[in-house]
Amino acid sequence: MKVLVTGAAGFIGSNLCDTLLARGDEVVAVDNFNDFYDPARKRANITGLAGHAGCTLVEADITDAAGMEELVANHRPEAIAHLAAYGNVRYSIGRAPLYTDVNITGSINLLEAARKHDCDRFVFASTSSAYGKTEQLPFEENDPCNHPLAPYPASKKAVEVLGHTYTNLHDTNFTAVRFFSVYGPRGRPDMMPFMVTDRIYRGEEITLFDGGSMKRDWTYIDDIVAGVIAALETPLGYEIINLGRGEPVLMSDFVTTVEELVGKKAILDTPEAPASEPKITFANVDKARRLLGYDPQTRVADGLARLWAWYRDEVAS
Repeated sequence: MKVLVTGAAGFIGSNLCDTLLARGDEVVAVDNFNDFYDPARKRANITGLAGHAGCTLVEADITDAAGMEELVANHRPEAIAHLAAYGNVRYSIGRAPLYTDVNITGSINLLEAARKHDCDRFVFASTSSAYGKTEQLPFEENDPCNHPLAPYPASKKAVEVLGHTYTNLHDTNFTAVRFFSVYGPRGRPDMMPFMVTDRIYRGEEITLFDGGSMKRDWTYIDDIVAGVIAALETPLGYEIINLGRGEPVLMSDFVTTVEELVGKKAILDTPEAPASEPKITFANVDKARRLLGYDPQTRVADGLARLWAWYRDEVAS
């Protein structure tokens, strides 16, 4: 399978590319190496891609419509894994124009390029944040998700809706996979697992909302990658599918586990959670199991141990 991966130098993208190449797939890896976080870290993520016979690395921006069309026209991928986006719920507040331009318009550029050049399998990286403060637990894909709490999840919801249009009008197989609190090696510095690990190691203060009483459905990177690959291999028309573990963890317990791994106590600030933060995320993964054969394997304790080993060897050293 020949797959075009956007956001290929990021956390999830680089792990996805590595796994596809290890399977013998051909990868067109696309990233613009912006400075949302240190581009050097992104370059480090893709050291295994450089020079790989099965990989073409392209530095390009998804907001360049002509560039995306030329890219798809030249490489003719069988499927697109569209992971490139501005992330982070809290960072998106006050930056709605940026998130609209990159996350929505950039996605349309890819969908249009795919439509024009007969690539009919499109897997879109969406987010559990789309559920907002839903009262339906666990989170199920039939929830309308019409009340996002910040521009980031609103932008992802918008692309999910637009994806239906492309399925309806152009027979595109569009699968939106909603990621739940992904963590693991190469994790982004702005994401909670990296921040907790880094600040405990450095003896810096951590903001832990509501005293750690919030819960998150932490999902290890390998399980997420397996779900994305299953979606790439499985044309379903139009679908929205949760990719989580289905076992919410108290944030206080999460921090305690990292403390034990690092061998230091966390310095905590425990303010009330802002309006952008739901109290819990909790994936129902029955649909993923049924349609994709998805079966998350990694317990949080084991995944955090692998994150710490990577951090200790690659970041702290």
